[in-house]
Amino acid sequence: MSKPPQANLLDTVDARTKLAGSNKMEILLFSLGTREIFGINVFKVREVSQTPKITKTPNMPHGVEGVLSLRGNIIPVISLARFIATNEEPASDATSTMIVTEFSKHTQAFLVHDVDRIIRVDWDKVRAPENMLAGNQALITAITELPDGKLVSILDVEQILATVIGEPIIPDLPTTTIHPETFMFFVDDSMVARKEIISVLDKIGIKYHQANNGKEAWDKLQNLANRAVHDGESLRDKLKLILVDAEMPEMDGYVLTKHIKSDHRFKGIPVVMHSSLSSNANRAMGASVGVDAYVAKFDALILADTLSPMLSSQS
Repeated sequence: MSKPPQANLLDTVDARTKLAGSNKMEILLFSLGTREIFGINVFKVREVSQTPKITKTPNMPHGVEGVLSLRGNIIPVISLARFIATNEEPASDATSTMIVTEFSKHTQAFLVHDVDRIIRVDWDKVRAPENMLAGNQALITAITELPDGKLVSILDVEQILATVIGEPIIPDLPTTTIHPETFMFFVDDSMVARKEIISVLDKIGIKYHQANNGKEAWDKLQNLANRAVHDGESLRDKLKLILVDAEMPEMDGYVLTKHIKSDHRFKGIPVVMHSSLSSNANRAMGASVGVDAYVAKFDALILADTLSPMLSSQS
């Protein structure tokens, strides 16, 4: 991978992270010193730079090289090569470049070998991973293909962050009063996010159906709607709320919400967007496609406080 001038790349990243919600996904490509190509959603990237001096601290979690001060804030520095199993030895300078990211209310730096460029791909060409080695399965959230046929593995950085800092402890939550035959639907492509959502729903006493990407979610929702029509029922009598992630393979949450809001069979069923992308631009895009609420990942209390009144009012 050829490395472009650092300043030009920074300008590009800065400009494109201000974009939000199209039918395409923008990915920053990088390598870990092997022939494999990895990617991260540009919306999660704050900046890219050469790796400065890192301060070592005692008792660091696995994969954390140390900490550094970035404009007055102390942030952890994580070596991605420590998490990704490859068939090759990484290059000796596999941590020469730093990608500073911000998502799920955390800021951290990821160490990589180098960055290449930003590409824009259609969501329907971003696929969920299949038949991959078990060691990387949980860390790869999607796969896409470059024009030259090379594959790009898009990392589940939420899972990596959860591995480093630990998954959040779900507190005791008040049970929601809702008819026992009703349920909600949620979709998220991140394994760690699905686990956390399920923990919240179990604690507040809500039954649920789920999906792992936007296309799968739309197919399952269509089946639920078709079944309701066949049985002569109103779907909203059973399906009380739909929770969608923003960035997902095959169909993003914005497009999924547009489909839901334009289908009369889902009329009256609220849609809540639950995303690690919490900028004002992303919130505005969610509002523009009709979401009824936007919740940043991951705060169990805020999620429960958002869902419970909406579920109870629909009973």
